[in-house]
Amino acid sequence: MLLHNKLQKDYTLNQSGYQLKLPLELETIIPKNDSVRLLSQFVEEMDLTDLYSTYDRINSLSPRTLLKIVLYSYMNGDYSSRSMELNCKRDINFMFLLEGHSAPDHATLARFRSIHFAPCSKRILAEVSNILFDLGEISGETIFIDGTKIEA
Repeated sequence: MLLHNKLQKDYTLNQSGYQLKLPLELETIIPKNDSVRLLSQFVEEMDLTDLYSTYDRINSLSPRTLLKIVLYSYMNGDYSSRSMELNCKRDINFMFLLEGHSAPDHATLARFRSIHFAPCSKRILAEVSNILFDLGEISGETIFIDGTKIEA
């Protein structure tokens, strides 16, 4: 009796004729006036020395990239680190922000928010609002902190 040992997996078992094709350049899919491009440009121009000072060593993803992911999630009303991780794996805009790096896990995102982003969040968000004010995107005449427009 002769036994055949298969050393290689048979990839022709699930022939459905469907091949997943992703574009090599995400730049072509995302429109030029999309908010993810504006956010990426903002964060690239920001002075993040306070954020970098909270790190002893930097792993695979830079703090700048993690900040882009967190701020873009906040812009979309998403505050969960698990859904941020899922979005980094599925959403093209998050893949654009990752710049070819692999998606961070939820623990990395949660650690970034609690340990590194929290101490300097007021300064970073104030810098974003100052940049928007300088560009004329916000007027600064009326400010609503909690979203209500009730006159005192």
